Parts: sequence; structure tokens; C-alpha cells
Amino acid sequence: MPRVRTVPVFNVHQAKTQLSRLLALVEAGEEVVIARRGEPVARLVACRRPATRQPDVLKGKVVIPDEFFEALPEEELGAWEGR
Repeated sequence: MPRVRTVPVFNVHQAKTQLSRLLALVEAGEEVVIARRGEPVARLVACRRPATRQPDVLKGKVVIPDEFFEALPEEELGAWEGR
């Protein structure tokens, strides 16, 4: 039989007074539910960490032509500015 994981539920008062403990649970991979008068209203979960950036990963693979930096024709510029 598969193991059922129960999610801990805290009322608002408990969540306010034990926030550091709840954050520690979340950092350890747990999910926490916060309830008001016994009704679940929020779920506290860990944020995904952003991917590590690698400088110059596209260096030499992307070419931007010189025309890119030229001024736009007045008609096209007007379209971009909503005129």
C-alpha cells in the first residue's frame, strides 16, 4: 500500500507565532497549510531557486547586425509609440 503523506495544518495564530519554525519545515522540503477557523486558506511552499547564470554562454553564437542599432523609420517608431 502506498504511503500517504499528511500535510501539517496550522491556524493563523500558530502560523504568526511559529513562523520561523514553519519556514524551517518548508526549507526542509515540507509543505504547510495555514487555516482560518479550520478552513485551509493558504499553502506555504519553498520557492524554486533560480537557475545559475553562466556568463558568456552564448558568446560567439549570437550575432546582432549593425542595422539593429540604427534609428527606426518615423512611421515604425510612431507605431511603437502608439501614434
